[in-house]
Amino acid sequence: MTTAHRPVLAVTAVLTAGLLAAACAPVDQAAPTTGAHTAGQGDCTPAQLRTLKAGTLTFGTDQPVYAPWFTEDDPSNGKGFESALAYAIAGRLGYQQGQVSWARVPFTAAIQPGPKPYDVDLNEFSITEERRKAVDFSAPYYEVAQAVVAVKSSPAANAHSLADLHGVKLGAQVGTTSYDAAQQVQGQVAVFNNNDDAKQALSAGQVQALVVDLPTAFEITGAGEVKDAVIVGQLPGTGRAEQFGAVLDKGSPLTGCVSAAVEALRSEGTLGKLTTQWLSTNANAPVLK
Repeated sequence: MTTAHRPVLAVTAVLTAGLLAAACAPVDQAAPTTGAHTAGQGDCTPAQLRTLKAGTLTFGTDQPVYAPWFTEDDPSNGKGFESALAYAIAGRLGYQQGQVSWARVPFTAAIQPGPKPYDVDLNEFSITEERRKAVDFSAPYYEVAQAVVAVKSSPAANAHSLADLHGVKLGAQVGTTSYDAAQQVQGQVAVFNNNDDAKQALSAGQVQALVVDLPTAFEITGAGEVKDAVIVGQLPGTGRAEQFGAVLDKGSPLTGCVSAAVEALRSEGTLGKLTTQWLSTNANAPVLK
């Protein structure tokens, strides 16, 4: 989303404690920790890591990017869940702020086979077995629920169950697990290149509801990005938790070190603190059954 950061609510049940992360400004995270050498993962230091550019850790993400994951479409400012997470990972591996760079990579291109223009990509990528065939994933840093957003005048706004959504024209971003979840509710789903296009379609009445991840749903409604938008509810899980992970090239020599950094940030409480700062609560978002 393109709005600036706004105050957030406390995170509750839908976000598994310790799996989540969000942000401090990079200046606060630049100092490397003493845990750059991680037992069992080899020498995870800038001098030893085989990155695209020696001594630099390059993160990839889409353009545009949205709050609460990033703010003002600027991944380098350290504001937003994934921007801050990037600098926290970099700091945990021993990189200073000036040793972090960013590359813009379309969502679908980032998980295609072949050489990558990044070392690590953060763009709300759900970890799936299908995607693992083409790329590596880090240890998960966020457990996510999908939600339905509609405008108050839409028939979808009064839905209290999945059955109430039958016949509702749903939309979602292409290539996302939000799109997969929407298809499970309704076979025919309008597809959009990005969430900006999807929100415009919702505002114009071209679709009656959108499926997005829950923090994005709170940003759409709480920040007024779509006039009179409301969260209809969460979609039920499939029995297996949906988790976000950082994407790396298939067989990347960095995967173990990045995973170790994520796990260290979790165990020391950094992920939980960042989550509280940047992500919204699941209050007033009932599960549709």
